Amino acid sequence: MHQIRFAQTEKEIAACWEVVHTLRPHLQQPGFVQQVKEMQEEGYHLLYLAEKEQVAAFAGYRNLHSLFAGKFIYVDDLCTLPACRGKGYAGALLDYIHELARETGKGEVILDSGFQRHDAHRLYLRKGYKLAAHHFSYKL
Repeated sequence: MHQIRFAQTEKEIAACWEVVHTLRPHLQQPGFVQQVKEMQEEGYHLLYLAEKEQVAAFAGYRNLHSLFAGKFIYVDDLCTLPACRGKGYAGALLDYIHELARETGKGEVILDSGFQRHDAHRLYLRKGYKLAAHHFSYKL
């Protein structure tokens, strides 16, 4: 399996743009690196997996602590480039995050997923995730 790395430098963050934009098409490339750096200052971690010098998949997560779940990892983002799907990359990133959660004493890993992301849902269910809540948002 390919090595999973943390994107920490501006070059590494920028290399993740294509796969991030696949998941988050509303983002604009100018300002992307700066946004990720600001998020990292707030506790965001960006993992990636490369295939032949191109970032093929990424995951973004945070370590959180709440009354409803105690200490947990929240997965903000997880995506694989369409041409690289079916190779186990997203599953490998989730497994890596699960291991980080165990090593750091977290009680669980939590994520939200859009209703339309059926392929992602199959992965989550195969990995043992349970449908536990509805996510609501209020736009201001």
